[in-house]
Amino acid sequence: MIRKLHHNAYRCRDSEATRKFYEDFLEMRLAEAFEIKETKSGRKTSTLHSFYELDDGSYLAFFEAPDMPFEFKDQHDFDLHIALEVDMATLHRMFEKGKAAGMQTRGISDHGFIDSIYFRDPNGYVIELTAKKPGHDAAMDPAQNGARAKLERWQAAKAAASAAH
Repeated sequence: MIRKLHHNAYRCRDSEATRKFYEDFLEMRLAEAFEIKETKSGRKTSTLHSFYELDDGSYLAFFEAPDMPFEFKDQHDFDLHIALEVDMATLHRMFEKGKAAGMQTRGISDHGFIDSIYFRDPNGYVIELTAKKPGHDAAMDPAQNGARAKLERWQAAKAAASAAH
């Protein structure tokens, strides 16, 4: 049984710029950072692996690996975004904090079951802060929301469209 998320890991351009965003701006604690000098396959490297702690004990982690090519680009929300849960008061406070800091700050977006705001971190990743609204748990309950049937309809429509072409 999978218990919970321990960490998600992403590449970063610069560990200090990443730290300033996640620790100073988002107020996540830098929990650990260590240098990797050799990969498990024996390849020499100089990579820093850093971890930022969330309130539930999980982490966002980053690799700064200057010796390994990586294409950093501003991600589109649909391609990649990291959604972090906050309470409604924090959502509003962080929205104002982002605006006051002159950061690209989007929102507040009403998604029915959550409200969200969006920032872009120094690596181009979209960071969503989201607060649950009343009815969130029912909206996310597959026994009530018909998630499986929605997926099956999507797949059938996709197959029909593909067959028509």
